[in-house]
Amino acid sequence: MRAMADPEALECALRAIHHRDRSVHELEERLRQRGFGEAERDQAIESLVRTGLLDDARFARARALSLAGRGAGDALIRHALAQAGVAPELIEEALGAVEPEAERARLLVARRGRGSRTARYLSGKGFSDEIVAGAVAVGGEDGVG
Repeated sequence: MRAMADPEALECALRAIHHRDRSVHELEERLRQRGFGEAERDQAIESLVRTGLLDDARFARARALSLAGRGAGDALIRHALAQAGVAPELIEEALGAVEPEAERARLLVARRGRGSRTARYLSGKGFSDEIVAGAVAVGGEDGVG
C-alpha cells in the first residue's frame, strides 16, 4: 500500500512545476531546500511521476529543443541536462529529437557570416570543434558535413 504524499510537500511540488517542467532531481532539490524530509519528498515526487506530471524524458526533450532553438550546441545541451540530474540515456534520446548539430551550426553561420567571431560564438555555445571548423571554413557553401 502506498503512503499518501504529504499535502504541503505535494502543494509545493505542484507550484514548482506549474510554470515550467522540472526534472525529478530539480524538484527533489527544491523540496529539500524548502525543508521537507526525505520521505515527504519521495512521496510527493512518486505521486507526480505516477500521474505523469513529472517526467524526466519529457523534461529533457523540451529543454533540449528549447536550448537548440536558442542556438546551443550538443555539449551545452548535454551539460544543462546533466546539471538538471537527467540520466545519460535520456540526454542522448533528447539530443536525438533536436535538429542535428551540424545543421544548427550551418544556420547560425548563414545568419552571422563565416569568420573567427562566428567560430568563437559557436564554440561558446557548445558546438564541437569539428562542427565549428566545418561550419566556418572559408570555401564552399556546404562548409558542414
